[in-house]
Amino acid sequence: MRNSEKRFYNSLYQENETYERGSIKKGMVEMSGCSVKEGDLPTANVEGKEVPWDPAQLRKISEHPCFSENACHFFGRVHLPVAPKCNIQCNYCVRKFDCVNESRPGVTSKLLTPQEALERVRDVLEKVHYIKVVAVAGPGEPLFNEETFETFRLVKDEFPHLMRCLSTNGLLLAERIDEIEELDIGTVTVTLNAIDPAIGKDIYSVVNYNGKRYKGEEGAEILLKNQLEGIREAVKRKILIKVNTVLIPTVNDEHIVEVAKEIRKLGVYMHNIIPLIPQYKFANIKPPTLQEKEAIQEKCREYVKEMTHCRHCRADAIGKLGKDIQQRMYSE
Repeated sequence: MRNSEKRFYNSLYQENETYERGSIKKGMVEMSGCSVKEGDLPTANVEGKEVPWDPAQLRKISEHPCFSENACHFFGRVHLPVAPKCNIQCNYCVRKFDCVNESRPGVTSKLLTPQEALERVRDVLEKVHYIKVVAVAGPGEPLFNEETFETFRLVKDEFPHLMRCLSTNGLLLAERIDEIEELDIGTVTVTLNAIDPAIGKDIYSVVNYNGKRYKGEEGAEILLKNQLEGIREAVKRKILIKVNTVLIPTVNDEHIVEVAKEIRKLGVYMHNIIPLIPQYKFANIKPPTLQEKEAIQEKCREYVKEMTHCRHCRADAIGKLGKDIQQRMYSE
């Protein structure tokens, strides 16, 4: 075992003792509806029931660079850009398929077929030995692209030891949850920007669902209903959920604490508040300051664990968080 790995695993005891969730208080670790007595596995309060976390979930947390701040220093991920189509239009989103300069979600330097994606994983693992996670995070909506599922099937068959992860807007999460479980995709990130359709209507221009286009509050209501149902179904299957919320000043900035309260009830493991990148219809909105973001995180931390090490990954990111190597690999 490498010295860096030894240091990491030595750090896990302390991290898992507190389960990355707050401080010890009278023999208990409590936060986000999650508690653990000394010597026991943690449990999450999901819809009023105490649901135990099993060792497999704890291992995923401890080795996933997005779910563990310790792990991000030791382990990396490969994002496979196989999903170009999207079924909603967010007012802050601009997707690019041939971009090498921007570092943000929704961009990639090249789209890959499932077979090309498998070949990329092979190539990366030959050169890099700290990769733990293979993920599909766009540049569109992964669950709206059949290539996502074919890619995961190929990767699972050849590299079953790698964790599989995806990001989604949640519109199709409940409908495709059985396939997600079958492919042993153990970690899912859902972007949930509002739990009130009256606010959601200002964030989403169009929601395409079952062959129809919905706009305004009607579209936001359909999206929200499906997001919440999908998260519930995923948690029932012991799939770890991280919720991303884009912080949009004047739109949902005063509402994000309500999102944190709701996802706590659902058993979500982690919440990631992402500051707005001004573009598309929100190009003229001033992005939040670091202090404004941290103030909201502090309020939300009362209800759910807050991610503080996000690096706004591209759809083709490779490497450790904040230390991407894909540009160097592409130029080789």
